Amino acid sequence: MPMERVLIVDDHALVRDGMRSLLEISFPECAILEAGSLAEAVDVLGAERDVDMVLLDLNIPDVSRFSGLNQLREGFPSIPIVMVSGTLDRITVREALAAGAAGFVPKSLKRNEMVEALRQVLEGEIFVPEIYEDDAMANEQSAILARIDTLTPQQRTVLRHLVNGKLNKHIAYELDVSMTTVKAHVSAILQKLNAYSRTQAVILAHRVGFQ
Repeated sequence: MPMERVLIVDDHALVRDGMRSLLEISFPECAILEAGSLAEAVDVLGAERDVDMVLLDLNIPDVSRFSGLNQLREGFPSIPIVMVSGTLDRITVREALAAGAAGFVPKSLKRNEMVEALRQVLEGEIFVPEIYEDDAMANEQSAILARIDTLTPQQRTVLRHLVNGKLNKHIAYELDVSMTTVKAHVSAILQKLNAYSRTQAVILAHRVGFQ
């Protein structure tokens, strides 16, 4: 999938310049936005439309731990937020994914590895550093199952239809409900699964064998 617009959030201008250079080479058609703080990021996202991804530094002055991630996920749930950090430990990676990050990208990754990580996120996958894949996968599966358990019976039925590739109108017909009702169920499913799109919700369901 093409990346048409991305927001880099980092309080260090040199880091933003490095990310900008990487993106300009790898995604030449992409419009690159920048913010030096969470407050600036919120302003940019409020003014701009159709941002495909946010690259959020873990340690910026006006956030505490994952408060920035939480605020952006709450305010802009349809935009994947990728954590970018020089910190790389199991607890940090696990907590970032549990908080709804679409990926955790270490600043130490090689350029081609970082580009591949971003491409995976664009395709709806969740990127995890290779050394933590097994550990993160086990934790992620447990988290997904716990989130699915919060769905109502009707929401689970709608999710099952989404997994089977059904469109809203087909789901409405089969369940004999209105399109508005189906849309409300889908929105609730995305919120409960901490997913930013229908595609990601389906991917998460597939990962735990939900059908």
